[in-house]
Amino acid sequence: MISFIVPAHNEEQFIRDTLRAIRTAAAAAGEPYELVVVDDSSTDSTAAIARGEGARLERVAFRQISRTRNAGARVATGDRYIFVDADTLVSEALLRATLRELDEGAAGGGATLRIDEYLPLYLRGIFAITAVVMRRKRWAAGCYVFCTREAFEAAGGFDEALFASEEIALSNALQRVGRVVILGEHVVTSGRKARSHSGWDLVRLLAVFAIRGQSILRTRKHLEMWYGERRRDPER
Repeated sequence: MISFIVPAHNEEQFIRDTLRAIRTAAAAAGEPYELVVVDDSSTDSTAAIARGEGARLERVAFRQISRTRNAGARVATGDRYIFVDADTLVSEALLRATLRELDEGAAGGGATLRIDEYLPLYLRGIFAITAVVMRRKRWAAGCYVFCTREAFEAAGGFDEALFASEEIALSNALQRVGRVVILGEHVVTSGRKARSHSGWDLVRLLAVFAIRGQSILRTRKHLEMWYGERRRDPER
């Protein structure tokens, strides 16, 4: 069985579309599945929407994405895990390709990213370069990560010392377990973080990273783009 694990914090703007897309893709693929939404400290209608869409709800109070994802894995009952961000749309073609690779022995992997709406020009170049690097390194983007339960457990799950880039750490760990694949099929995810933050926000983040290095990934202090107050997407 497939366990779709969806971490969420104040995602009322997106999560209904995400869950419906998963249900549509899973029904078309004809595979048994479960929807697990891990609601991490939401104060909006995220939980009510998840229940209304037939998801199993797990509530936590971590405000840390790696721990939230792992909490979903602990309560999941499937033998194949697909971690999907709450602002991401999964297609039937993507799901079928994922299942095919797992059936053929892949330990895990990810998908080719496509941003849903407008991105500032300067970010399109950064995004394109990042996508090439991630494919060559076989790093799954966090919005869509798949693996077998066995491989996930052998890899040690998501590193709970990290507040960001936990998907890259897991990708590296999965590569030590078995074959990791970045699919050619696209997953559509929201560019809201880029649209709702200024270029200066990104410059400040890069400057802190240049000074402090990877230590900033071990605290939410400098990661406001992910852990600050949720901003509404100006395109929606």
